[in-house]
Amino acid sequence: MPAVRSKRYRAAVEGVDFTAKYQPLDAARIIKQKASAKFDESVELAINLAIDTKQSDQLVRGSLSLPHGTGKSVRVVAFCDGPDIEAAKAAGALEAGAEELVEKVKGGWIDFDVAIAHPKMMKFVGGLGKVLGPKGLMPSPKSGTVAPDVAKAVREFSAGKIEFRNDKFGGVNMIVGKVSFDAEKIAENIETAVKHIIALRPTAVKGDNYIMGVHVSSTMGIGLELAVGATTA
Repeated sequence: MPAVRSKRYRAAVEGVDFTAKYQPLDAARIIKQKASAKFDESVELAINLAIDTKQSDQLVRGSLSLPHGTGKSVRVVAFCDGPDIEAAKAAGALEAGAEELVEKVKGGWIDFDVAIAHPKMMKFVGGLGKVLGPKGLMPSPKSGTVAPDVAKAVREFSAGKIEFRNDKFGGVNMIVGKVSFDAEKIAENIETAVKHIIALRPTAVKGDNYIMGVHVSSTMGIGLELAVGATTA
């Protein structure tokens, strides 16, 4: 017996060609039109990469400032000392401190989205691997979260700078806006994100098929495949 689809599902898929590959702007317009949740859904980008995640020289990770931000409120903490503490708080840090902040986190407090650390603080923060690692919150130079200018890093991440890393299947997922954004802003964020991932192509990856596919969706809505060539021009 065929599954009975809900009215909401039928409305979401009506008129959509799921075999097509869309330009970012066209996809953004459809995503906005088909979003029906009672909250401002996030727009999520999924990039499938032809990398071997078992090889350390093929991993893809980093940080990125989108031209129009993500629309998400970001809670940032900073591991630092001296004058950097007040500077980090002035820049928007939820909490800032040295050993006392390390102890607070070691005790199980992880009510934040991003952790910034001054390089000299890593001798203390390094012991938090078991707490921060599984949550993807461990500061890292590659992601821009270990930085000598702590206040600058706090400002950037508070303003929507995002961290990303590939998962075990070779996928990179990130939020590129909200459904309430103008379609043009969503499209520009998408293009910026894809170009950035292309620029990070590991030299160990051979062949032409580095990017296997790119899809965009809203939190509760449909997913569309993008024409990658249009986002890399």
